[in-house]
Amino acid sequence: MADANVRIPTETRDRLAEIAAAEHLSLRAYLARLADTFLTPAERAERAEQARQQLNAWNGYDPDAAHTAQLDAELDRRLAQAEVQAR
Repeated sequence: MADANVRIPTETRDRLAEIAAAEHLSLRAYLARLADTFLTPAERAERAEQARQQLNAWNGYDPDAAHTAQLDAELDRRLAQAEVQAR
């Protein structure tokens, strides 16, 4: 695997190194693990489509775009409410 240099602020590098050390990892290993835990937008879309297809096959649930937007708005509202309550 080829190495790459990434320019970030020193404070950011030091913070990441401290977090990595607390988990007994090198910064390189920590960043590699971190990258493996996140999905790209394309991967998220693919998983969402797979979930939609499985729900449809399981119980016929297949929301249209308007219903999906309504559900997304409700989720955003609830997350914002939870964030306010957590403060």
